[in-house]
Amino acid sequence: MDRVTITVRNNGSLFIAGDQMHLVRLVDHEGNEISTEGRKALSLCRCGGSTKKPFCDGTHSKIGFQGAIAAQQAFDAGQQAAQAQPAQSAQPPVPPTE
Repeated sequence: MDRVTITVRNNGSLFIAGDQMHLVRLVDHEGNEISTEGRKALSLCRCGGSTKKPFCDGTHSKIGFQGAIAAQQAFDAGQQAAQAQPAQSAQPPVPPTE
């Protein structure tokens, strides 16, 4: 029996595919089944912006969604850049002259 594979796409959806897709059961938070009839693969929204939730509609590419790994790498790079810049010394304000 072939496996069903879930692929976390870089900055995109969760892609579910395999020869046994008829065994995949998709349910909402209340346990209600969401029809996947006739689908050979599923692409589930991960960005939260899809108008066809829980399915992906490609909105992630329009809103600049970053997956957790990419977002963490961008944050870390920003932190390293900030630490590499010399701190500006705070100088007291010059009082006005009369």
